[in-house]
Amino acid sequence: MRRKLIAGNWKMHGLGADLAEVRALIAAHPAPACEVAICAPATLIHRLAQACADSAVAVGGQTCHIAVAGAHTGDISAAMLADAGAQWVIVGHSERRADHGETDAIVATQCRAAWDAGLFAILCVGETEAERDAGRTLDVVGRQLANSVPDGATPHRLAIAYEPVWAIGTGRTPTADQIAEVHRFIRAEINARIGAAGGQGIRILYGGSMKPANAADILAIADVDGGLIGGASLKADDLGAIVVAAEAAAQARI
Repeated sequence: MRRKLIAGNWKMHGLGADLAEVRALIAAHPAPACEVAICAPATLIHRLAQACADSAVAVGGQTCHIAVAGAHTGDISAAMLADAGAQWVIVGHSERRADHGETDAIVATQCRAAWDAGLFAILCVGETEAERDAGRTLDVVGRQLANSVPDGATPHRLAIAYEPVWAIGTGRTPTADQIAEVHRFIRAEINARIGAAGGQGIRILYGGSMKPANAADILAIADVDGGLIGGASLKADDLGAIVVAAEAAAQARI
């Protein structure tokens, strides 16, 4: 059985004082039955790694450059993330694709760079509202999967996050049927790409405004193996409630 994964994405939020929320989460959930990670701004990664030392919470970055080093002012490489204490990194988030022009080809190279640095990658795919309304969701997600996932994907170094762009931070949530359709499609595409032996082990996360109020329902959907959590990951109580929902969903499938 795939172990549930709850990954918090703090985005451009968080100062040193906010690490108290992580400490509170660890204190309240010292041995979660699901896997938990916090992907923080680069300025916090070293201190977050210290706060999470000897805990069950993994530390991640939110993006990485395709190069190991070089003349790329303001960027951060996967090797730098690892050196600061990260074990994970998000690549291809819709906000990076939109705000920084990160194409499928760039995302694939970032993912490869993450693997080369020993990082576990959470690779994001998803459609805009216009693409959803035009009935192009599966076409868009299929293209992103085909061109963003490098060869060599395994369950030990890759998870896929489906993030309907129109649901991120808006409070809107796709129906259970819509989520199930896309997750089922992603599973089939990954199985076809790398074989069912590996594809069945890759976790597919839902990443569009999951919060305590809807987490249990979403996590109960087939092929939803966890969540990539935005705003609800900033508070220990909220993220903790989602962790509890993930634990319950995993237990229900046994």
